[in-house]
Amino acid sequence: MTDRETPGRGRTPKAREIEPAAPESFGLTQVWWGDGKGKTTATLGMAFRAAGHGYRVHVLQFMKGGADSVEDVRGEYNAIAAMPGVSYENLGHYGWHAMNDGTEERDHEAEASAGFERAQRLVEAADEAELSTPFEHDADPEAGVHMLVLDEILYAADRGLVDPESVLELIDDKPDDLELVLSGSHTRPAYLIDAADLVTNVRKEKHPIEAGQRARKGTEY
Repeated sequence: MTDRETPGRGRTPKAREIEPAAPESFGLTQVWWGDGKGKTTATLGMAFRAAGHGYRVHVLQFMKGGADSVEDVRGEYNAIAAMPGVSYENLGHYGWHAMNDGTEERDHEAEASAGFERAQRLVEAADEAELSTPFEHDADPEAGVHMLVLDEILYAADRGLVDPESVLELIDDKPDDLELVLSGSHTRPAYLIDAADLVTNVRKEKHPIEAGQRARKGTEY
């Protein structure tokens, strides 16, 4: 037994002004996959938590489509725009690859390729930056980020739009202090299990889509 006490010694945490800061123990590779709802939700929640401590976060979405009930705006983009320290890019377009939804397959392929090249550049930029120092909230992500979220990259890899071996190389190339978060895929990414530090399977037990519920504004987009 130790004499350690809980942080704050029982005091209720309160919000503080967000000032640029640098994390003390970032550097893991996280993988979020599964057939359940919540992979992007979880990773974006973590991005907001990191930004709340003043760390610089960038979210790169590879493809973020949906049914015809999804509007051409996503709530997370508006929230990110209002949150200091988080930025985003979407390198895909509405619609899903191989889903016969009216989008062009060659466009998906070109955008996934461009997205991966962008991810490589951001990892290279992080390697060139000093990640033990704070970054201004509105700094260009090419100046360096503490956390890089590659949303739906695993889905792109599943579809053959991104080479899984290239994803492994990206992990291998990342600087030690960069927290790299990969999400997507209903299929277990066996090729990533040994390379990742954290692997979470978001499992579905029940989903309203099975009862005919369409995507809802504020929960699915």
